[in-house]
Amino acid sequence: MKPVLLTREEVIAHSQSLPSFPRFVTAILAALDDPDGSLAVLADCVIRDPVITARVLSAANTASARTRGRAEVADIYTATSLIGMSRVREITLISSLGTFVNGLAVEGMPSTFWQHCVAVGVCCEELAQHITLPVSSDAALIAGLLHDIGQLWFHSFNPLAYRACWQQALTQSIAMDVLEREQFGIDHATLGAWLAEHWALPGSIVAAIGGHHVPDAALNLPLVPLVHVAEVLSNALDLTGREENRVNHLSSAACQQLGLVWDERIRPLFGRMEARSRHANAFFSAGATP
Repeated sequence: MKPVLLTREEVIAHSQSLPSFPRFVTAILAALDDPDGSLAVLADCVIRDPVITARVLSAANTASARTRGRAEVADIYTATSLIGMSRVREITLISSLGTFVNGLAVEGMPSTFWQHCVAVGVCCEELAQHITLPVSSDAALIAGLLHDIGQLWFHSFNPLAYRACWQQALTQSIAMDVLEREQFGIDHATLGAWLAEHWALPGSIVAAIGGHHVPDAALNLPLVPLVHVAEVLSNALDLTGREENRVNHLSSAACQQLGLVWDERIRPLFGRMEARSRHANAFFSAGATP
């Protein structure tokens, strides 16, 4: 198939025909340092979306049944006080970005695409809480959820050519980014960074999406090595059972930058990643409630 060499301008122009990026995500990022403002943004987003409302209340009522008997939780503010604002924010972020991704999805897109993104997002969130470097777990979650958004763009732009790349990568054990550059002139990480920048996401998230396969060039931005390591761990732990779950490269410099020590003390982290990614993918499967 004849290669197509894409430019940044062409990528952005094509993205105009796709669903709009959820403004809520950028609003939450802007309000992270203001708990009151963040709660107001959350509440406004939740009450406008029946699916998110159902998921938040479902999570709160599950927690209520464990800690308070069977008292029903029927409003968002009670739910937030019960399960915590970070949990409500996580549910809302994954739900809104999941709706956005499903709107971009095209025929032939692997059914495990979003499952993988959720697993990597959860791994990023857990890793951010595990390391001592100052990394926002919310920003880590968003970067993990969006790290492969460039793949979705390729599927939307030329599904036939991109499916051929996928098939070749699986049958010949060639790295996907290598085949992308041969076919399109860029890889999904670079393309995803262009999109993230166009959506006015913070520079740290743009860099993390763009550098998640080659983190050594931006180790001074902790989110870059964090997303790289999180995706490698999600594949190594086979969190979604994808055929593509292979570990091609783990940057030792990234691990060193994050202060990771691979001994028995890290096993609880793996356990949390496995348990939470399974739960998240079950919770956020099709439908308004888990």
